[in-house]
Amino acid sequence: MALRLAEGTSWSDTLARAVAATPEAFDTTPEGVPTLHNLVQGQWRALGTPAPVRTPVDNTVLIHLARLDAEAARGAVAHAAAAHREWARTPLPERIARVTDALDALTEHRDLLALLLVWEIGKPWRLACADVDRALDGVRWYVGEIERMLADGREPLPGPVSNIASWNYPMSVLVHAELVQLLAGNAVIAKTPSQGGAVCLTVAHALMRRAGLPATLLSGSGEELSEVLVRAPEIGAVAFVGGRSNGGKVAAALLDCDKRHFIEQEGLNAWGIWNFSQWDSLAAHLRKGFEYGKQRCTAYPRFVVQRDLVDEFLDMYLPVVRSIRFGHPLAVDETWRAGDPLPELDFGPLISAAKAEELRRKVEEAVRGGAVPLHRGKLDGAPFLDGQDTSAYVAPAVLLAPPGRSRLMHAEPFGPVDTIVVVDTTDELLAAMNASNGALVASLACDDEELAGKLAVDLQAFKVGINKPRSRGDRDEPFGGRGASWKGAFVGGDLLVQAVTVGGDGRLYGNFPDYSSYPAT
Repeated sequence: MALRLAEGTSWSDTLARAVAATPEAFDTTPEGVPTLHNLVQGQWRALGTPAPVRTPVDNTVLIHLARLDAEAARGAVAHAAAAHREWARTPLPERIARVTDALDALTEHRDLLALLLVWEIGKPWRLACADVDRALDGVRWYVGEIERMLADGREPLPGPVSNIASWNYPMSVLVHAELVQLLAGNAVIAKTPSQGGAVCLTVAHALMRRAGLPATLLSGSGEELSEVLVRAPEIGAVAFVGGRSNGGKVAAALLDCDKRHFIEQEGLNAWGIWNFSQWDSLAAHLRKGFEYGKQRCTAYPRFVVQRDLVDEFLDMYLPVVRSIRFGHPLAVDETWRAGDPLPELDFGPLISAAKAEELRRKVEEAVRGGAVPLHRGKLDGAPFLDGQDTSAYVAPAVLLAPPGRSRLMHAEPFGPVDTIVVVDTTDELLAAMNASNGALVASLACDDEELAGKLAVDLQAFKVGINKPRSRGDRDEPFGGRGASWKGAFVGGDLLVQAVTVGGDGRLYGNFPDYSSYPAT
């Protein structure tokens, strides 16, 4: 049966809604090409060199994004620093009122923000809504808690917070963090992720700006803007979310200064299975783990399995993998009518055709090196539109025993590819789970929870689940990483506010050059 786009969800319809909601943030070139402005110096400005932005959904051009150079970014940072000084003096009740106004406006446009995420980064509708909702619900919790969090005399930082985040969670990570930073008395600067989310973030920041919040949103090459957004003396703190390569560059740029920072980097999150029998409960967790194609920092792409349990594990696991649903997030059949639910998928495309091709090469490399392909899914039969470009889509794959020299052995794939490592002793289990020198999360599936608790002590992960997964967390749950997966202050709950304020005894939880301190998780 031929599929079609759900009525009212086309990109032209979605863009028209975005322009109608926040016209000040959009422009059109003389050739009729829609273009995004940058929010700098308190206004939406037509600065920079436009470049096309493509959607991973079908590889078509969505809009043009004007990219700034370093000089324009320096001017934006200088203005943000002046705005920060004024905002830091603003009484807390007024800050709360303005942030609440922004939340109300964002809530009014919740469905638009979610549909933008579907088109821009390929999230299925349910997951796109969850991204927006987690941001709004999370910040409302902070609104209710911020007076208590600042009651010990904590004050804003000496300069604005510079936010450089990845593309996968524009709302629940980036906008959420900015609004909490604003509550705490800091002006904020955000760099638009290069790979996706620009229109959603533009609409969100236009609504934030209308509420009187001192926010800056600029776009450009990370290589060109990093020096300004990281090292500019006006910057009070640097918040980074991304991979180890770019995170390492940010950390290196901060070595010779005492600037507050929190740098979240990837790690190979592993699930260890030892003396375990509760397969039905584990199956439910593993299916949910494929959401958004495992394109998130707390996904579990590595399973370390006791040899005696490999057959039982595969009996449970392979049917789960074969049942995963992926495809065009907005493709429906002829029976669909306005108001019907949008497709219920586990994931859509990866963030780009280039990323999909890179992941396919990693799988081929591992198989050539000796990995055993237990499952390699195909795109055939997935819900796509006739003639649609599917270059950004990758079906789930499972590899047994990736070779030590392969990239999949030591680094997360950031895609729907799982690897399985077989072990004979608990020492081997721990070594295999710690393969990436630090991770954000890990889990142990073990019937003996006392034994699991003892093993968890030696895992290099910030959070360890016993017979359950761990996640970034919401509201009062702290978040960080061990080893190379995190540098600087930890965040989440009170820790996020402490990370963007000064006061108290001055000692923060986190990984620093001279000490590491971990909260209860």
